[in-house]
Amino acid sequence: MKIIGYYSSDNKEHWLRKIKESQWSAGQFLHRHLSEDTFKDTVGESSDVLMLTDGEKLISFCTLAEKDDIQPMDLTPWIGFVFTFPQYRGHRYSGKLLSFAEERVREMGFDRAYISTNHTGLYEKFGYEFLGILKDIDGEDSRVYVKKV
Repeated sequence: MKIIGYYSSDNKEHWLRKIKESQWSAGQFLHRHLSEDTFKDTVGESSDVLMLTDGEKLISFCTLAEKDDIQPMDLTPWIGFVFTFPQYRGHRYSGKLLSFAEERVREMGFDRAYISTNHTGLYEKFGYEFLGILKDIDGEDSRVYVKKV
């Protein structure tokens, strides 16, 4: 298994098809932004999709982005769209992906990473602490977590 970045991949079309197979509404949203080449326009030029792969199989993916839809917009960077395909769950693959993303955050010169979610109890087991409820750009509440990296 290895972790690759979507934008450094030689086979973007293959990985786009695999992301689309997630059948998850947020995954479909991500797929659309990648397909329409609007992902970086939306979340920042240095943003990427990190993918845990096993050969041609996509095990898990997440984004590492400059921006999220949370207000205020001065928090950065964000880990989002964390997804592990059902047949691979229970092996802490998302934890491997999060650790990789956190290392990237450190390499970028930041000392913390943020996650916005509606889940409770998921990211705490990976060392994230509840920061608070913040509003997204649509005015909806979102749970925001932070981790010093």
